[in-house]
Amino acid sequence: MTHTEESRSIAHGTTLTAIDAEAVAAVRAAAPSDDLLTLVVEAFQALADPTRARILYALVRRPLCVRDLAIVAGVSESAVSHQLRMLRDRRLVKPRRDGNVITYALDDYHVAALFREAEYHADHVRQGLPDHPHPLP
Repeated sequence: MTHTEESRSIAHGTTLTAIDAEAVAAVRAAAPSDDLLTLVVEAFQALADPTRARILYALVRRPLCVRDLAIVAGVSESAVSHQLRMLRDRRLVKPRRDGNVITYALDDYHVAALFREAEYHADHVRQGLPDHPHPLP
């Protein structure tokens, strides 16, 4: 291993030397690209708001229009439109026009799967349950 594989400079000129350089090299090699990591972070940021979460939970069940989403989320139609714009920009929801009404749906199945996994995690935390065996990538 070269010195750069074993060490990493961090803020303020401090250098850390790996305890397990082989493990560090393997994890670095498997790390996602910066572009992919940015998209992942943006998706989780979009999920980190109670109003957006309520909107997405509703859309997991079925497509809805802005007014119905406002009723479900307990906010104004304007607030829902603002949140939907952010969710559209991150490709978490998609609009569909049906005459004069625009309904919104989840962009794809992955969004519903993220929510399901988050619920499982929250349920385990809430009940103090141990993790279940899950194959790692």
